[in-house]
Amino acid sequence: MKIGDKVSALDDAIDAVITGVDGKIITVRTDDGFEMHYAQNELVVIGDLTLEKEINSEDISRAISQKEEHKPKKAPKVKPKDRNLPPMEVDLHIHQLTNQYKSLSNYDMLSLQIDTAKRQLEFAIQKRIPKVVFIHGVGEGVLRAELEYLFNRYDGLKYYEANFQKYGRGALEVYIFQNKKD
Repeated sequence: MKIGDKVSALDDAIDAVITGVDGKIITVRTDDGFEMHYAQNELVVIGDLTLEKEINSEDISRAISQKEEHKPKKAPKVKPKDRNLPPMEVDLHIHQLTNQYKSLSNYDMLSLQIDTAKRQLEFAIQKRIPKVVFIHGVGEGVLRAELEYLFNRYDGLKYYEANFQKYGRGALEVYIFQNKKD
């Protein structure tokens, strides 16, 4: 295996390109742009002629025993408090979204904020992120009303006030139901 080879992971549905080789640890970049590290024996070069040779049961049992050795012992225990923290926050304050907000009209600012919220919500749905907090601020309530209108257009999600102690009155938490089959 060498840098530039297209590979596939044995236990993950991932196709990637090798970007680095450090001993038996291979660094790959997925089509989505994520860098991941694999042991050399966890990857297969796509289109390599060595895949076409016969594999005997001894090779299979050796590969399984090597895989068993690399399994993590136990997942770290997650405290209930940490389990309930939202994994994704989206700050919709206009100064967080653009540096040229002083030259924008109120309509343009609101459009930018709603477009950002929609794009981040679609990302969370696609990546199956169950909770997202949209921080909108207090203001006159126009952005909050537009967010509620946006959220009501989606099936399979529920929204409510985010944690008051952490966000005050200026945030909505969206829960995305994950039991839908795509």
